[in-house]
Amino acid sequence: MTKGDTIKSAKKLGNNGQPSTAAWRYYLVMVVVVLIYVGLMVRSAYIQIVEPEMLKKQGDMRSLRVHADRVQRGSIVDRNGAELAISVPVETVWADPKIIMDNNALAMSEHWQALADVLDQDINQLTTRIVKNPRKRFVYLERKISPAMASYIRELKIPGIHLRKESKRFYPTGEISAHLVGFTNVDDKGIEGIERLYDHMLTGKGGEKRFRKDAKGRKIEILSVEESEQAKDITLSIDQRIQAIAYKELKGAVQAFKAASGSVVVANANTGEILAITNSPSYNPNNRRNTAIHRFRNRAITDVYEPGSTMKPLTALTALEFGSAQVNSVINTSPGWMRLGGRRVSDPINRGKLSIEEILIHSSNMGTTKLALSVPKDYLLDKFFDVGFAEDTGTELVGESTGMMHDRQRWSQFELATLSWGYGLAITPLQLARFYTALANGGVKRELSIVKSDTPNEGERIFSEENSNAIVNMLETVVDEHVPKAKVEGYRVGGKTGTSFKAVAGGYGNDYVGLFAGVGPISKPELVVVVVINDPGGDLYHGGEVAAPVFSRIMKGALRVLNIAPDASSKVAESTNQPQQSKVDGGLNA
Repeated sequence: MTKGDTIKSAKKLGNNGQPSTAAWRYYLVMVVVVLIYVGLMVRSAYIQIVEPEMLKKQGDMRSLRVHADRVQRGSIVDRNGAELAISVPVETVWADPKIIMDNNALAMSEHWQALADVLDQDINQLTTRIVKNPRKRFVYLERKISPAMASYIRELKIPGIHLRKESKRFYPTGEISAHLVGFTNVDDKGIEGIERLYDHMLTGKGGEKRFRKDAKGRKIEILSVEESEQAKDITLSIDQRIQAIAYKELKGAVQAFKAASGSVVVANANTGEILAITNSPSYNPNNRRNTAIHRFRNRAITDVYEPGSTMKPLTALTALEFGSAQVNSVINTSPGWMRLGGRRVSDPINRGKLSIEEILIHSSNMGTTKLALSVPKDYLLDKFFDVGFAEDTGTELVGESTGMMHDRQRWSQFELATLSWGYGLAITPLQLARFYTALANGGVKRELSIVKSDTPNEGERIFSEENSNAIVNMLETVVDEHVPKAKVEGYRVGGKTGTSFKAVAGGYGNDYVGLFAGVGPISKPELVVVVVINDPGGDLYHGGEVAAPVFSRIMKGALRVLNIAPDASSKVAESTNQPQQSKVDGGLNA
């Protein structure tokens, strides 16, 4: 060893001959160790004090599971239990883009083409939805496909393509009851009709069970159980047999007369239950693709029309109720016209002296006007409000219109005259049916019902039974002598036609609405039928020509479906047992 090596070795040894370590290295190690422990303590404190929920959330994601107990939507049935809306099992196709990309499943081009074909989608658009969101875990591909399609897709065995059980709404009666029943959206939420009105009852409430699983998928703890609430079924007052008859006859009439639309309401005269409510044109609720929005409108409750001469029985009944006329009163309508405030009221010809029954038979504007002006203005207006105009009918159907009936202080005599024969107000077919229901049951106004009820409401008496029955008997004569197309073989029926101009901005246009409202059988009224044919396009447009035949066929079919005995023979017996009424002057002669 050289002298220099000896000196270096001596420097590395301490005074006692032991090696020494640089102080800064020691302190560096100590600081690092302390920082590690401090960091762990800070992190632990942060997790447990500042954000304790984060670890719980992470743990729940790995072990907490929720099993949902889905509740199937309730059914809608008619009064006899016939199904109008039911839920059927279907499946939904969804994709897990992450699994698809991780397994390079897009390379299975033939499988993807088959998937696109069965879903009726473009393959490029289908795969783009996957590539566009490569890290997502859930993407809908198609909602609510048939079981057959689902079975085919399952056989393709494409990684990341899954099926989930759901239910789909199906409407067995199709377009016949579409406007009334309505429909749901893709998430089974009611959008129109009964589906929307009673959505909360039809939906129910799903239950769920929350539990924990271990790493092997075994249940180790049940956290909570929430029981499901089953959905309720809705039983309507509709009789689907009558509904089908009404729709068939209405659709045929709308097509035959080239009308823009039409509506029919059939009601039970004694309970106020609606037995049929239908419109044409309709739509298929099971396939609404490319259907115009306006086709979804339930015209029987939303569209308003001036009812025309169908209001003349109300005017005559008002005069009888006030006492300004009697059943056998005679009104002088000569010379067939009059002026009221500079405006002309007239009949087509001078009919001379007419009884109230003849006023209804000939639909005399002159006679109706004199009856209206024979009672105080407020009394006449009150009767129009009493029968339910300007208010809803009680069905609570979504979109129901209250119509237009002015409640103002100043009315000219001409305005009262036009009101008496059905102009100057606008009502829905359902409101018209409500009035004729009160007329048919002896003068009691009841709320109309779309849901079957074993205990109908008592209603409110607005007319005397005697006068109501008198008008109903007159309406039978109207049909027998003036509206032969409304007759029903084997049954006594009564009713009144109406033909009104359609209002346009600034007055009236050249389009018409043909109406007929009637009751039957007269011996004991059970049914009220209202028919509205909107804007017939042919040469025929009067209510007696376009609406009365529809009334006749629907009334005939409904009476037979309900097994109501014919009563035509009772009229002969009554005519032989009762003396003829004499026509005397009721004090309304001009």
